[in-house]
This record gives sequence, structure tokens and C-alpha cells, in this order.
Amino acid sequence: MNRLIEFESAFNFRDTGGYLGLDGRAVRHGRLFRSDALGRLGEADRPLFESLGIRAVIDLRRPTEVSAQGRAPEWPGFTWHNIAPDHPEWHPGDYDPDEGVARFLARRYLEIATQGVAGIVKVIGVIAEPEGTPVVVHCLAGKDRTGVVIALVLSLLGVEPEQIAADYALTNDTAVRVLAHLRAEEPEVVAREQPYALHTPSEAMELFLSELAERHGSIEAYLVGAGLTYDQITALRDNLLEP
Repeated sequence: MNRLIEFESAFNFRDTGGYLGLDGRAVRHGRLFRSDALGRLGEADRPLFESLGIRAVIDLRRPTEVSAQGRAPEWPGFTWHNIAPDHPEWHPGDYDPDEGVARFLARRYLEIATQGVAGIVKVIGVIAEPEGTPVVVHCLAGKDRTGVVIALVLSLLGVEPEQIAADYALTNDTAVRVLAHLRAEEPEVVAREQPYALHTPSEAMELFLSELAERHGSIEAYLVGAGLTYDQITALRDNLLEP
């Protein structure tokens, strides 16, 4: 299926529904979306956005990014949450070509999962609330921070790591449009562009998930250890998986 929902000004807005999870139950369509920055949405995008029935927008960017780039439009019908998982700034000089993009990204994602776990638990708690869905999670490009959060949610739903990695890799299909916009409108973001900037090799997500599970025993154990409750996990599954 084509998961991409084509807005005028959001280039990586996708539905995560349809993947098989626990007990062969599929992730529900139209409940959990992922996207790049929504501050660019305009009136031309409003009818499509409202047709999705979005009730919560979770913005993973730092407050400074929100101030500089803008937040989702203040249209009625949804609650806006700015929950930024703590993580170190990325610097182009940190990238080692000999290491490769997948290994570099996997290490960065482990940093997000380690330092930003309190924010991640808070985000998943919002997604687990039935009155908060349909929900869209986004950052700047809908790739890294969004990729980590969506991967962890799909893991809790029982989706296989290979499928999660394949979903993550779909961002490659939208990278050309995202990069063209950034170069034209936000050149400082790509002023020192590196190979990892918009690439999403499935291997990066597979490495991240396997190493996080190895460290903690499982993805569920990692999140429970950080404060996510079993009641929230049950609510998440009830909310996002088909009966």
C-alpha cells in the first residue's frame, strides 16, 4: 500500500497502519501517523488534515527549533504537545565515513533512547490515551527522533523488527522533496550536509532495536524500567491494534 499522505507542504506524512502485531492483530489504519515538520502547513492543506480527524499533534523538536521554524497551525480539533526527548546535538564532524551511515545513525538513536527516555515515555503515554488519537508524531524531517519513537511504539505493538526497519526506510522515498525544501527555505540546516542527513537505511533501525533490546532484555523492559506502566502498554495496544 502507499502509506504516504500527500500534503502541499508536508512531505513525509505517513500512516503506520496495516503492519501485523501481537497475536496476528494488525495496527489500525488512521490512528498513528508520522511526519516531518507541520509548521509549513497552510490553508491549502487544511481540508486534508481535518479529514484525518487528528486529535493530537506531538512535536519532538526542541523549543528553540519550534520558535525558529514554527509549530503546527492552531486549527481547532487537536491538542498540540511539544515533548522533546533530550539528546546531544549532532555535529557534522562526528561522522566517520569509515563507520558508515547505518552504524552512525544507530549510535545516535541509542543516545536518544538513553538520554531522552523520560520524554519518550511521556510521548508514548500520550499516544496510549484513546481520546488522543488519531495522533501524528513529528520532528523536522520525520526521520530520526520520529523514527525512534515510532519504532518503539510499533515494537510494543508486536510488529517485527524487519517491518519496523522497512517502515523507517520509507523516508528515503520522500528525501528529495524534503531536501529541496530545506535547501530553499532553511539552508542553515543543510549548510554542512553529511550523508546521514536524510538517508534512512533499514540496517540503522535494525541495529538500534537489536542493541537496545540486548542492553535491557527487551524493548518493553527498557520502557517499563523507565516508568511506562503495564496499564499504559495495554491501553496502547487496545488503542492501536485491531480487535
